Amino acid sequence: MREKRKPCRDEQATPTVSSALAGPPAQGALPALLESLLFVSAQPAPLARLAQALEINEADVEAALAELTAGYDAGRRGLRLQRKRDRVQLITAPEAAPYVERFLGLDLSSKPSTAALETLAVIAYRQPLTRAEIEAVRGVNCDGVLRTLIARELVEPAGRLEQAGRPYLYETTFQFLQYFGLDSLDALPPLPDGQVTGQVLESMIEERE
Repeated sequence: MREKRKPCRDEQATPTVSSALAGPPAQGALPALLESLLFVSAQPAPLARLAQALEINEADVEAALAELTAGYDAGRRGLRLQRKRDRVQLITAPEAAPYVERFLGLDLSSKPSTAALETLAVIAYRQPLTRAEIEAVRGVNCDGVLRTLIARELVEPAGRLEQAGRPYLYETTFQFLQYFGLDSLDALPPLPDGQVTGQVLESMIEERE
């Protein structure tokens, strides 16, 4: 009688995560699942990646994010969703910033200079734009200020303009949103008389403090 062969170690592999999933989750479970994915994400997560992980479409992701945001606002929670175009991340509530800084031993009290705030305001309200376009608005050279804003991770290159010399385009970062306590760029206050001025951002810093 032929002896039954025992499976070897490699053949006794444990089930993979994908095989353990039963399929797309129920709609009611999506907000909590998205919260979990954003919590473990080291970087702002694209909506397409979230949709792929949950095996749902981006419209369902949008609906679940809106429900999650409403829950944070209504429940006076310590977390918020922060969004920039198609990417989203989980952050602490702006009002918790001084306590988080103290707990982590951070010193974020140094304010950008007046020149930096004026340059930052131009970029925030008119992004993306080139250095030459920033200087045309401000009327002064912005090389040093722009380097400082990039070093502080408030501004970043966002591609190149398809023209002679292919100059860099600049835009604000997620760190910019977090520094000014904004959920998205849509939360920027309107400009007085439509004029781009650093005073708007300076007032936001004062209100945060």
